[in-house]
Parts: sequence; structure tokens; C-alpha cells
Amino acid sequence: MHIAEGLLPAGYALTYGAAAAVCVGKGIYDYNRKSKQTPMFKQLTGVFTAAIFIISLLPIPVPITGTCSHPAGTPLASIFMGPAVTCFMSTIALLIQALFFAHGGLTTLGANVLTLGVFGGLTGWLLFKGCRKMGMGILMAGMLAGLIGDLFVYMGTSIQLALAIHGDASLWKVFLTILGSFLPTQGPLAVIEGLFTGLALNYMAKVRPDLLYNFNIINKTELNNYTGGLMNEQ
Repeated sequence: MHIAEGLLPAGYALTYGAAAAVCVGKGIYDYNRKSKQTPMFKQLTGVFTAAIFIISLLPIPVPITGTCSHPAGTPLASIFMGPAVTCFMSTIALLIQALFFAHGGLTTLGANVLTLGVFGGLTGWLLFKGCRKMGMGILMAGMLAGLIGDLFVYMGTSIQLALAIHGDASLWKVFLTILGSFLPTQGPLAVIEGLFTGLALNYMAKVRPDLLYNFNIINKTELNNYTGGLMNEQ
């Protein structure tokens, strides 16, 4: 998801930057509003920002291909914090990475925020909410959200790169070529991210179901099921 400095034409970079600014502005607004309404929202924003920073920075070797890549972290963050706040958190993480770790760039920051925060975070959030409305448990819903959300991050990057470099060649063919080069490495990591997202939510449901309830991840009936009806007694 880290498009390097100078890879995007100025027009594309400005367009992506403007679109990302709108998403981040909404994220800041939601952050301020939710911080007043929900206990621990500020603290969890810091925790998830740090998690996104670490997860999207550290390379993980993929034995099948002999290369390295990394998960995104934004599907899980978005399920808790919402997609707009996740864009805000992604911006902070990506800005630090660009300034101090040569991951991504400043002119490509907007593009990278869109892929990590919107393609990854929003897709994961929508998929999780959709699966839950269909009656799926948080484990399976979280696994699908993490898996598909991770893959959509690299689909977004593939679209951005294809638009920038396709020239006279077929945009579709260039897009498929770029995406195809990502999949052998990113596919196994997407599976890992899916498992991690689902298992993390399932673990939280067992140890802190009240937290999931406060963040609208489980409903009152599920909360009572996890607590054995203790919440009703209180």
C-alpha cells in the first residue's frame, strides 16, 4: 500500500490528496464527537493508531514466494472505531512512516491513506456489518472482514498505479498485471489477517463483551449471552 514518492503524476496526487482530506476531516469530526460520548474512545484511538503503524510497517516473510509484505490492520480498527476515524488514524501512521522510515511519500500520502483507510477500513467495516445483519457470528464475520479488507487495500493500490502508468496500454490489463503481482505475496497474509481479526474479536467477546457492546459490535442479547445474564442483574 506504500506508493513511493514521485510515482504518481501531480494531478493524480492532488486528486487523491483532496479525497483523503475529506475522509480525514470526517474522521476528526467523528473522533471529537465520539470521544465525548464513549468511554475509552481516546485511549483506543491511540492504541489502534499504534497498531496500524506497527502492522503496516513490519515486513513479514512469505515462504511460498520468498518475498516480504505486511497486513493492514485497518479492517479490525474500522470495526471498532468506524471507517472515518480509521482514515484519520491511518494518516498519522502513514505520515510517520513516510517521514522517518521511507515507507511511502508525502506527495503520495493521500493515495496511501485512501487505500489503507478507505479500501481496507471501509470495506472491512461494510463487510462485517453486512455479515452481522445476516446473522453471522463475530468470529466468521471478523475473519471475512479481515481477509477481504486486506485484499482490497492492494486492489486500491493496483488501481492507482494502473491509472498512473498504463499509458497507451489497456488499463484493465495493467491493473490485472499489478494486482497479480501482489496476490502471491499478499494472499497468504490476507488469510492471516482474516484469522487475526476474527480471533481478536472472538477473544474480546469472551473477556470484555461490555467493550464490544459499547462500540456497537454486539447487541444486548449477545452481551447477556456472553456474561450469563449478569448485565441484566446489574
